[in-house]
This record gives sequence, C-alpha cells and structure tokens, in this order.
Amino acid sequence: MKKEIYSIILFLVCISCHKQDPLEQVEHLDGYWEIESVTLPDGTKKEFSISAIVDFIEVNEMTGMRTKVNPKLDGTFTNNGTVEPFTLRIEEDSLRIYYTTPFDSWKETVLIAKDSTLQILNRDNKRYTYKKFTPFTNFEEFK
Repeated sequence: MKKEIYSIILFLVCISCHKQDPLEQVEHLDGYWEIESVTLPDGTKKEFSISAIVDFIEVNEMTGMRTKVNPKLDGTFTNNGTVEPFTLRIEEDSLRIYYTTPFDSWKETVLIAKDSTLQILNRDNKRYTYKKFTPFTNFEEFK
C-alpha cells in the first residue's frame, strides 16, 4: 500500500514539474502583448492595470522583431518607430531571445508562452508577465 502511495506522489510531482517545450513557446510569441506585472529579483511585484503601450512581437521561424505600439480607440496602432530585431535559440532546454541593436545586445529567457500569457525573464532577473492585448472595438465601452 505504501509503495502505491509513493508511486502516486512521485507521478504527481513529475507532472507538476513538466516544463513547456521551447519549440511550442515559439508558436505563441506572435501578437500584441500588454504588460500585466513585473516581479523584481527581491520578490516585489508591480501590477499594471492599464498600459498605453503594447509590445508587438512578430516571429518568422527563429528570427523576429519586437516593437512598441500605442493602441488607438478605432482598433489601429501607432508605431513608435523603434524596432528591435531578435533571433531565437534553444539553450539548456529554454527558449532564449537574443536582441542586437546599434546601442546594445542582450538576451531574455521565455518562461511561459501560451495563447493568452507570456512570461519573460530579462538580464536583470526581472520577470515580466504579459497578457494578450484585446483591441478596442466598441466606443460604447468607454462611455
């Protein structure tokens, strides 16, 4: 009886520790992402109830670009003109995003990438949590 209980516990631990496949994460990066929160290395968490800026990420195989856009009430976006190209690499069973601009180079680690959630760890060990942005489609919502 004890062996069965230990087997069940071990099985549950293994399932709960399942890590998302990095190639599966690539499929979910595309889109408009709105920041939800930032967790600092000391555990302090800053929540964002609304953001005037949205990250647009576009991936083509293992390269892509990220740009900041401002959503407008008519459902369109204004681009700020800054584009950060990147390459994707799988290292140590994790998806890494490598950015290179004329001013800097850095990498980030994708922790979670699903249909509606994105979590990225940056080089300063800050964890950024994003949700899929829903465009404004009905002006009546704001009256």
